[in-house]
This record gives sequence, structure tokens and C-alpha cells, in this order.
Amino acid sequence: MPLAIVQSRALTGVHAAAVAVECDLGPGLPTFAVVGLAETAVKESRDRVRSAIQNSGFEFPARRMVVNLAPADLPKDGGRFDLPIAIGILAASGQIPLKALENLELIGELALDGSLRPVTGALSSSLAAGQAGHTLLLPEGNAVEAALARIAPVLACRNLAEAVAHLRGTQPLPETIPHDEIGSNAIPYPDLRDVRGQETVKRALIIAAVGGHHILLSGPPGTGKSMLAARLPGLLPPLRRSEALEVAAIHSLQSGGFDVQRWGQRPFRSPHHSASSAALVGGGSRPRPGEISLAHHGILFLDEMPEFSRSVLEVLREPLESGEIHISRAAQQSTFPARFQLIAAMNPCPCGNLGNPHQACVCTPTQITQYRGRLSGPLLDRMDIQIEVPSLPLELLQKAPEGESSAYWRERISAAINRQWQRQSCRNAQLQGEALDQHCALQPEGARLLTRAADTLHLSARGYHRILRLARSIADLEESATISLQHLAEAIQYRRLAQRLIL
Repeated sequence: MPLAIVQSRALTGVHAAAVAVECDLGPGLPTFAVVGLAETAVKESRDRVRSAIQNSGFEFPARRMVVNLAPADLPKDGGRFDLPIAIGILAASGQIPLKALENLELIGELALDGSLRPVTGALSSSLAAGQAGHTLLLPEGNAVEAALARIAPVLACRNLAEAVAHLRGTQPLPETIPHDEIGSNAIPYPDLRDVRGQETVKRALIIAAVGGHHILLSGPPGTGKSMLAARLPGLLPPLRRSEALEVAAIHSLQSGGFDVQRWGQRPFRSPHHSASSAALVGGGSRPRPGEISLAHHGILFLDEMPEFSRSVLEVLREPLESGEIHISRAAQQSTFPARFQLIAAMNPCPCGNLGNPHQACVCTPTQITQYRGRLSGPLLDRMDIQIEVPSLPLELLQKAPEGESSAYWRERISAAINRQWQRQSCRNAQLQGEALDQHCALQPEGARLLTRAADTLHLSARGYHRILRLARSIADLEESATISLQHLAEAIQYRRLAQRLIL
């Protein structure tokens, strides 16, 4: 009998690597072996495939069967190879024409009755199949997600019998067409208009939204830090299609898959301060994305930042600069994108009353030092905006005028972001090298002001460049082609807080 080869995909980080499922039937006692660096879940497919084929009304050959998952040095996990193994066995035994397998890739987990269950990473597999010029056949539960790629024909089936009928040509499966209305319903984010007072902080939040800058909010409990952070997503425009595909591909690796109703919406992740380093950066024997990757092209909010372990916070330093995270394990190395915007909140001390004229602080100097010491100087240096959120008198809050809505600011911010993409093909926070020198050029008086500020605030080279990027965002918000002295002065005053936090 001929050898049957079925094309499939294995997940390697956020990418889907090609896997050839080779099925061979030979003489000898009936056996069923799966080789090719397959994990336990893949080896267990022998029992699932046998029952699914028999319960679907097909013949399970009583032959010596060997299934090889090539390449042999690529780890394979999960139940995604059940469908290609079953189809390969049926093709090798002559129940499916081999020609029907040309330019076709299959993924899917089989139930014992032959029905198909969704698998993770469907969008990554669809993107890879489209780049290879192949059609992708997968479970019905993954169809809408896989069709988001729009580059590979996607065929969806409910069970093994439907897949076989399609390959035999008796009942062809229709191609899944992506729906334009997916993700069209915007999430009702809290409105910035709800925040009374704190005009300086709201201004800083808007500037952070313009350029994608990281921001640290420091102030006593109850001053509105978390309230302000929750309103940042509502200030940002929807994702571009290329960004939305990256976000969806990462989230499709989770056990629950990607929620297609969130297509085009920026992620907002808010892990608890008890989260471990692995929860933040990702990990596992087969690496999976953590919170910083799940916040890719979105927002990572760390409330009560000093309550996180210092070792956990230090893992943020590399991705804040590079926009990606590298995870190395004995069997596999993976790279996940992590281009997120960090917004953090903290109290001035453990009890929160340091500097409060109405309530005395009960913390000892040692406690304050230990509390603030969890934020290292290099980490603080990576925060573009560092601003205090003061406690306001109740009478001032009651009389504070109602500000502009999030919808008003989102329109202005969206226009400023579009100008950045047209000018430099990236957000201001990502400007590097020659592009930074070109688009953040200063007038002579501005250069002198920044030099004096660098000496006074003891700025590092990183802090110096972050002020330039921040000034560029302020100029974009004001629709200015150049960075004025006023824009630069405002950017400088957002860097003063760190000097008081480092004891």
C-alpha cells in the first residue's frame, strides 16, 4: 500500500511550523506506533483515532501502522494531529484518494464519536498555511478565527465523516468567509469625563496615549490612580489590521482561544500583584505567552506596583526596551512579541499617608526604603512619564468642571497617531537612531534647556532620549511640525518624580 503524507502545523511560540504526518501500513502483526518527538497527548491519539474511525463508519486497518511526525527534532504537543493522523490512515488504506491531500493542511482534535473539537493556535496555522499557498481544513469551532487571516482558504467541518466526504468529492465543504461585522461593537470603556479635577494628570494620560509612552502614577490611596488607568483604553483608537492579526495570533494560543468579538480592540491586562515572573513573561515546558505578551499592542496595568516582587518587576526591563521576550527551555526556545504600554500606580509609602497634611504616616524609614526599593533605578528610568496624583479637597472636587469626553480626546489622539505613522511608520515611543534625531530635532534654545535639565535631574542617555520622544508627542497633540520650547519644558517636568522615589 502507498505511503500517505498529510500536511499539518505544530505551534512553536506564536508561529506555526510545518509538520508532515507520514502514515505507512506494512505487513506484520497489527500495531500502531506514533514517532517523531511526540508528547503524551499526541501518543494518546492512537486510541482517539481508532475509536473515531470505527465510530464514523470507516474501516480501521488491521495492519502494522507507523505514523511519523516530521521533522523528528520538533516537539509536538496537544491533540491537533488527531485529524491529520486519521486522514492519513484512511488515505494509506485506500479509503481516500491521495490526490485529494495535495495543497491541503489539516489540524483538529477528534472525539471518540468522530466529532471535531477546536484546537489552539488556529490563526497562526491559517497565516502559515496561507503563506505556503495551502488550504486549511479544521474544526468548525476554529473557522471564524482562522478566516480572520484572509490569506488562506479555510474549510470547516464538524466531524471526521464530513472531512472524508469532502476529500472523496461527494460533499465538498464551502469556504469560510470572514464576517465584516466581527469586532465592530466597541467596548463601553469608562469615560474620562467621569474624572473630576486632576487636570494635570489627565493631560499626562492623554500625552501617554498619543505616543504610546509608559506612565507611573504616584499618590495617596483614593486619589483616582486606578480610575485614571481604566480610562486609558478608551482614549486609544482601534488596532490597525496588521496589529490586530498579531494580537489575535497571540491570544489564540490560550486554552480558550481568541474571542473574535474582540477583533481590533486593544488588550488591557491587569495582573494581581501576587503574579509570578512566569505569569508575566510566560513559560512552561512548552512556552506559552504571559501577561506582557497578551498585552501586545495594548496596555499592561500594574496596580500597587511596589507590592510586586522586585524579581518580577525586573523581568519587565528587557521587553520595555526591545518589544519582545525570549523564553528558553531545554526542549524549545520561543520568542513572543511584547510591544505593550505600561501604566503603573503606587502609593508614596506602605500606609499611603506620607506627605498627607491631614493624617500622619506610620511607616518607619526602613519600611519606606524597602517599599520604594522594589522599583529599581533602571526600571524607573524606563518610565517616560512619572507624575504625582495629589489628594484634592472635597469642595474642589465638587466644584470641578466637567471635562471633555473620551470620544473627543480619542478623535484628537487618533489624528496624532496617524500623523506619526505617516511621518515615521511607528509610534513616538519606538523612535530610534536616525529617525529619533530627524523627527525630534531641537532649536538651539531647546537644546540648551534640555542640557541644563539633564545636568540638574542627572538624566541618563535613556532619560534624555525619552524626553525627546515625549516632547514629540506633545507637539503632535498640538498639531505642531516642530518641537517648541513649551513642548520641551512640559516633557521635562514629567521626569522629576523619579528623583524623589530613589532614596
